[in-house]
Amino acid sequence: MAILEILTYPDRFLSRPATPAEHIDETIQTLIGDMAATLYDAPGVGLAAIQVGHGKRVIVYDVSSQDKGRSLKVLINPRIVDMEGEVISENEGCLSVPDFRADVKRASSILVEGLDGEGNPLSIETDGQLALVLQHEIDHLDGILFFERISSLKREMYKRRVRKKIKSK
Repeated sequence: MAILEILTYPDRFLSRPATPAEHIDETIQTLIGDMAATLYDAPGVGLAAIQVGHGKRVIVYDVSSQDKGRSLKVLINPRIVDMEGEVISENEGCLSVPDFRADVKRASSILVEGLDGEGNPLSIETDGQLALVLQHEIDHLDGILFFERISSLKREMYKRRVRKKIKSK
């Protein structure tokens, strides 16, 4: 398993919608293993393939606490089929948007359908942290960064800070 480079804003690849994984083959299995290694190395709770430069609809996540051991989950071709309620995801962050956190309005509970790592159909009805993580990662697969869900003023302040940082290099 390899640690992959995590793309960061303003990389244009991050705004590209991912395409469905048609076959759960060796290439996808290798990608899943590399994404898992990258997720734990970062460390993070979720990672979408688009964040590591792969355009397939694959996410890995682990919302278990580190002291209780790892519990990696894989979702291939996920889609949110139902969402209810509203909650503020406080201090949300992203490996692809370093040094920035914000409160983001999300659905409080969701129903997600997709495939597991072996290609078996999967349905996840959840709320709490897992619902927030899945919404965040599925947004990545749709080419949406979390700061696109906050006020334009805060978003523009972050973008200006990034542009200034890039110019100073």
